[in-house]
Amino acid sequence: MLKKFAIIIPLAVFSGFGGAFIFSKINPPASVTENQNISEARALLTSYNGRQAEGNISFVLASKVSTPSVVFIKTTAQYQQRNPFGWMFDDWDPFGSIGQVSSTGSGVIMRKDGYIVTNLHVVKDALTIEVVLNNNKKNYKAKLVGTDPSTDLAVLKIDGTDLPAIQVGNSDDIQTGEWVLAVGNPFNLTSTVTAGIVSAKGRNINIVNNQFPIESFIQT
Repeated sequence: MLKKFAIIIPLAVFSGFGGAFIFSKINPPASVTENQNISEARALLTSYNGRQAEGNISFVLASKVSTPSVVFIKTTAQYQQRNPFGWMFDDWDPFGSIGQVSSTGSGVIMRKDGYIVTNLHVVKDALTIEVVLNNNKKNYKAKLVGTDPSTDLAVLKIDGTDLPAIQVGNSDDIQTGEWVLAVGNPFNLTSTVTAGIVSAKGRNINIVNNQFPIESFIQT
């Protein structure tokens, strides 16, 4: 008996943006041992055909397969702050003081050689970008290699090999009412997993701050 559901990887704390990663699995036993190999779990993946799930749903294997691919991203950026009352003092600097601010978010490993997709607003104007893997907490310095402001997406590159890249499906095959597993890692506390259903497809809610936004959200 095959059970079908989607895994959606949110690329920011609240956005839930980033497409869907589709997995199918064979009905597992009542319990799954902790030492079950990830490669064995991946072997259970089959092509998605949108059939309705039957029986009890377990997200254990889907979680094991997807969470290693979701990374924590931390950035530092520079900002300039002016004191509106500074002109009252002799040491007033009309240009203000320079400081740094940090921001965090999630990303998804798309290729084993270190290409990662995240939200553009997470890494925009960043001076430094740091990526922390979920499976071994290894830190990498990342480079911003591509951006698409119209979809609020960015591509990062880290110097890694044989990384746990996500297996990507076709989000067009998702049907309203299907089970969804959402995975994120915005706080570097290992990936957070939550479950729900697909409420709607193709949502456009003007969340992308761009003159020509392209939106097609999967609502859960």
